[in-house]
Amino acid sequence: GFMVKKANEWMHEHDFDFIITGEVVGQRPMSQRRDTMPIVAKESGSGDRLVRPLSAKVLPETLPELEGWLDRDKLFGFTGRTRKPQMALAKEYGFSDYASPAGGCCMLTDENYSKKLVDMWQNRQDRDYELDDIMLLKVGRHIRFSPDFKLIIGREEGENNFLQGYQHLFNKVYCTSHSGPLAMIDGVINSDQDREKALAIIARYSQGKNADSVTMAIETPDKQITEYNIKPIAQDDIDSKWMI
Repeated sequence: GFMVKKANEWMHEHDFDFIITGEVVGQRPMSQRRDTMPIVAKESGSGDRLVRPLSAKVLPETLPELEGWLDRDKLFGFTGRTRKPQMALAKEYGFSDYASPAGGCCMLTDENYSKKLVDMWQNRQDRDYELDDIMLLKVGRHIRFSPDFKLIIGREEGENNFLQGYQHLFNKVYCTSHSGPLAMIDGVINSDQDREKALAIIARYSQGKNADSVTMAIETPDKQITEYNIKPIAQDDIDSKWMI
């Protein structure tokens, strides 16, 4: 319910029309019951703009279906504890790399996620955060060597593409002389020394990691680009304590 409420706020702020969740009626007897699903929609403020495509045919029609934005005939009617229909659907679409469905799926039970959440709280003045903050904790390598900022570095193309969606919020960093990941700077770099160190770390994950010098670009949300020639940091000089 809390996550849907945050998603609803984000939806209105960014002018989206509806929310999609992966809930299945009866899959989790304590939270995903047919009688509690309308409560989540109501309490989150999302009302009939909350769509559950996997169970849509066994739930009342939502506004996107009534308006014809979605074709109800192409949605599903999954119910119950078994995940076999979802797994068959994933296979049909060619998805093979996904988390095991066994056990609890709450992100707070994921040790790595929890460490990132604690780090975020410890390095902010309060616990005020947005849905974007929560989403970014699930993506990329998170590296912090200063309380003022952390680096979020994409690990593969999908994460790089995802991080592109946040270029209006953060300064982004990328290598222009070699192939490499996209990185975001969450926070403010206050010294030339910290900037050079941050760029050297990000450069380490590029194809130029063994070069004497690579060219790194910092691009601001308003598209101001500054380039720097940087020697990538040695692998042994990356302190494990920096890795969140």
